Amino acid sequence: MNKISPFLLGLSLAAFGSLLAAAQQTTSIPKVLAIQREFVKPGKAGALHDRSESSFVRAVAHARWPTHYYALSSLSGKSRALYVFPYDSFAAMQKDNDAMDRNAALMAEMDRATVADGELLDSADQAILYYEDDLSLNPISDLSKTRFIEITEFRLRPGHQKDWNDLVKMVIAGQKKAGTNANWAMYALEYGGGDEYTLFSADTSMADIDEGFADGKKFRAAMGDEAMQKLEALVASAVESEDSELFAINPRQSYPPDAWVKANPEFWKPAPVAMSSTKVAQASKKVTP
Repeated sequence: MNKISPFLLGLSLAAFGSLLAAAQQTTSIPKVLAIQREFVKPGKAGALHDRSESSFVRAVAHARWPTHYYALSSLSGKSRALYVFPYDSFAAMQKDNDAMDRNAALMAEMDRATVADGELLDSADQAILYYEDDLSLNPISDLSKTRFIEITEFRLRPGHQKDWNDLVKMVIAGQKKAGTNANWAMYALEYGGGDEYTLFSADTSMADIDEGFADGKKFRAAMGDEAMQKLEALVASAVESEDSELFAINPRQSYPPDAWVKANPEFWKPAPVAMSSTKVAQASKKVTP
């Protein structure tokens, strides 16, 4: 694989729409994303983690909390879960946090759930990202039909911000010229790391990934050899490293907006995770006189 391929993969596979939909159900792309990341211990993912996280979902649903969020479970790389909280601004983020701090009953429920969930985790961290409109291409704002998310992280070389801007805009122009279905939202990492950018794309099925590879060929043909060589030089100059990972939306760990549930109730409102026969037996013993 040549040097430019990973970068083009990160952009040309983004043919399925943006990941990002506003938590308050506006039609705009949220300016701020707060992302909580949990690294799950081996053997503690799946149904065990679903049951643990359902405590958080029940708590905010009972409180009728206005800010919604959605969860992503990793399909590649280290086992981890992401929780995405979109906001229209930093002021909106503070307003949400302050309101939760004042709700003693909700905070008590969240604290209890956090202690229990911590038993399943190796570690956790947080990051805050800011939307870059001029580096995004036709992002959409409805995740109701989305099943899988591709997240590509780019770490820049110091002092090469202009090269980065130029190369992304060059890719955007090439996608438009090729007439592909490419759509993505680009976010800059503001807090929680260094000089990094994150690209989000979404698809309704893995068949969309196949379509993305076909669009990649269209893109290269539309660009031509000379432009591709220039783009490769910009990538080598600006990008220190990159990493693309695939995630699945996990509805059991999500607190989706009502509009998403109404549009796709079978996905967003799955049946509760059943307890194992052993746990059912143990529960029965506890209530037997």
